[in-house]
Amino acid sequence: MLAQFMLCTLLAAAAADGAPVQPVSEKFELIAIEKTIVEQTNAQRARHGLPALEVDVDLMKGARGHTIWMARNRLLQHSHGVAENIAMGYPTTDSAMSGWMNSSGHRANILNRSYRRIGVAAYQSAGGTIYWCQQFRW
Repeated sequence: MLAQFMLCTLLAAAAADGAPVQPVSEKFELIAIEKTIVEQTNAQRARHGLPALEVDVDLMKGARGHTIWMARNRLLQHSHGVAENIAMGYPTTDSAMSGWMNSSGHRANILNRSYRRIGVAAYQSAGGTIYWCQQFRW
């Protein structure tokens, strides 16, 4: 129930702040927290002379599904077949990004020259822990 409340709160905040929400397809939009993760990831890439990543619908679905699965199972576990950064317990996008950038493996994913697409998600468990996921593709 708390997770659904968080999602509704994020959707309301995205609509209330007046900022346009970047459409990824006709029926798929980023919520505010996801948009922030993408923006922060692309800002890190820009600092290193790398092109911005494009949001990918399939990766978004994968990241959302995986964060929900991790939260419901109280596990921090990678999915298979995709380059991925995961985290749990960070209370903000800034802290999650800082954690990833201070970890050599996660940083390598964010700054990988080959990647062109990204999917991201954040999901709060019933106990209040936030689970984070970034997925990358060529």
